[in-house]
Amino acid sequence: MAARLDAKGLVILDRDGVINRDSSAFVKSAEEWLPLPGSIEAIAALCTAGYTVAVASNQSGLARGLFDRKALAGMHRKLRRLVDAAGGRVGRIVVCPHGPGDGCRCRKPNPGLLERLARYYGTPLDGVPAIGDSLRDLEAAAAAGAAPVLVRTGNGSRTEAALPGALGRVPVYDDLAAAAQAIVAA
Repeated sequence: MAARLDAKGLVILDRDGVINRDSSAFVKSAEEWLPLPGSIEAIAALCTAGYTVAVASNQSGLARGLFDRKALAGMHRKLRRLVDAAGGRVGRIVVCPHGPGDGCRCRKPNPGLLERLARYYGTPLDGVPAIGDSLRDLEAAAAAGAAPVLVRTGNGSRTEAALPGALGRVPVYDDLAAAAQAIVAA
C-alpha cells in the first residue's frame, strides 16, 4: 500500500546545496549539516500549502567511508527536527549510498531514487517538481519524468552557466525559498 500524499501532491528536493550547505569535503555529521538561509521555512511553506516534501540525495560519502549510516541518520533527524519546529514535515528521504563508479541505478543522474519515491507514494512523477542544484539532479528528474527545477545555491550558479540545450528551459530560482514560493503560487 502506498503512503498518503498531501492534497497538492509531491515535491522532491535534493539535499546538499539545496536544503543545506554543501562541502567539497562532504557533509559528514549533524554538526556539519547547516541549513541554507530560508530553506527550512521554504519546506514548511510547501507543507502548509498542501504539498508532501520528499528528499532524494546521492550520499557517496558512505561508500567512501567518510561517515556511516548512524551519522547520516543524525543529519536527517536534525533536518526533520528543524522542519517540524517551523511547522512542516519532511516525508520520505531516499539516498544512494554508492560511489560514482559503482554502476548503480539509484545514483543521480540515473532516475532510481526518484522512481523509488514514485513507488513509495504510488504516484506518477509527471509534473512533480524535482529541485536540485546540479546537472545530475536535473537529468535524474527528466529521466524519471518529473519536472526539473534548478536553484542557484550550492553548485546551481555553475550548473546554470553550463546547462545543455535539452535542459536550457528549466525554471531557475535563486534558492529553495524562491522556488517554493513559485510552486505555491502556481
